Amino acid sequence: MEKKIVLITGASSGIGEGCARKFASQGWNLILNARDAAKLEALKAELEEKWSIEVYVAPFDVRDRAAIAASLDALPQRWQAIDVLLNNAGLVIGVDKEFEGNLDEWDVVIDTNIKGLLAMTRLVVPGMIARGRGHIINIGSIAGEAAYPGGSVYCATKAAVRALSDGLRIDLVDTPLRVTNIKPGMVETNFTVVRYRGDKAAADDFYRGIHVLTGDDVAETVYFAAAAPPHIQIAEVLIMPTNQATGTISYKKL
Repeated sequence: MEKKIVLITGASSGIGEGCARKFASQGWNLILNARDAAKLEALKAELEEKWSIEVYVAPFDVRDRAAIAASLDALPQRWQAIDVLLNNAGLVIGVDKEFEGNLDEWDVVIDTNIKGLLAMTRLVVPGMIARGRGHIINIGSIAGEAAYPGGSVYCATKAAVRALSDGLRIDLVDTPLRVTNIKPGMVETNFTVVRYRGDKAAADDFYRGIHVLTGDDVAETVYFAAAAPPHIQIAEVLIMPTNQATGTISYKKL
């Protein structure tokens, strides 16, 4: 039986890495993308040794449309029939007020979280339509549900992911393709270190006192959606730690 193929952006750490491990454990072949080629190669070696699968490494920045197109065009024939596109690459930089933030940093966040997702979708989905099968899974966020202090730009990008997921689902309603928006709450990954501009102590303090999610936890939900029977479309999943209620309300036992 031919193995299915999943393309994962932002696969070198966090949720993306967790998803790579989960799909590999279930016998899927992987196309792994991130900016850090060395991390991807290390993950490729580990997963191919542990599981009977193949991994294709595609290092590029999702903000670079030319690099995306070149990488996809260079895929060997047997790697072109992508079954699942997992748009996971994303970030937030800073916790500034909207009138105090850094415009250049906001460009990075918007270009990655929105325009990178759009570029990947635009370049991969037509092939899925032609083949009559495919699944687009976008990693959104609870932040897309409502704005919170110090996060307005990031929240706006994840609200956009929600709208883009809904719009794509409408556009594809007359096809067999499925679209899923996974919206995690508090997940402890390198994501928060980047949010605090490399301040690991601040990131650790943010999670102190609550049993938060891991990238592997989110990966379980992503795979559940991907593995559902073809006639079932899991449109949205909001996943949070038990002691989190909304984007701004959680209980921390300090």
